[in-house]
Amino acid sequence: MKPGEVFKIECQDWTGGQIGNNDTSDDIRDVDLTVVHNLSGPVAVEGAEPGDCLVVDILDVQPFDKMPWGFTGIFELENGGGLFAREFKSRAAKAIWDFEGIYASSRHIPGVRFAGIPHPGLIGTAPSPELLATWNRRETGLIAQFGAESVPPVAYAPQHKGAYVGQDIDNKIREKTYQEGARTIPGREHGGNCDGDGEMSFCGAIEMAGIITFKTSIIKGGVEKFALKQPIFLVR
Repeated sequence: MKPGEVFKIECQDWTGGQIGNNDTSDDIRDVDLTVVHNLSGPVAVEGAEPGDCLVVDILDVQPFDKMPWGFTGIFELENGGGLFAREFKSRAAKAIWDFEGIYASSRHIPGVRFAGIPHPGLIGTAPSPELLATWNRRETGLIAQFGAESVPPVAYAPQHKGAYVGQDIDNKIREKTYQEGARTIPGREHGGNCDGDGEMSFCGAIEMAGIITFKTSIIKGGVEKFALKQPIFLVR
């Protein structure tokens, strides 16, 4: 995409559509966690290079017209768990939330209605090889220390079943991706601002699928100019 160009991206919910608008929690109980955190992208921004500051304006976040709903879930102790899954012997439960403008209400939690602030659940830029190596060392160390099956999960190693980027890609494109470092990666949808303190139930936010409207711009040499060590989030 060109800087200044407004564009839209369609995003699945983080489970990839495994959870339905129904009155049973069986889909929460049986969710396949090896194919979750579906990301939409990457998106190349013309002219962006390593060392530049990539400005990403989130102009709008809306659910799909035919899917004006989201869900909150409590996950099984043996499949996802949560911060206090062992203490409360967590069992699957689900609430469906219907959206009316900015408001959300649920037939499963009568008498509750609130205004949400939709936002992308995950968004970022492609890491450099050095940063990726740092992340991998951190994650493998956590897995070695706590085990891959800890509850709640501490870290997950990549699994071929759920990894798509890079499997069938032209070598020229792969090399270009390695050398450049400024691609926005919009992720799954969060429907509201009800996450609480750390999503203690494992899925404490209202999760939804939807469409995000973006615009980008580039500040050349911005990383050094602003001494950036991490992203800066501004609400306007």
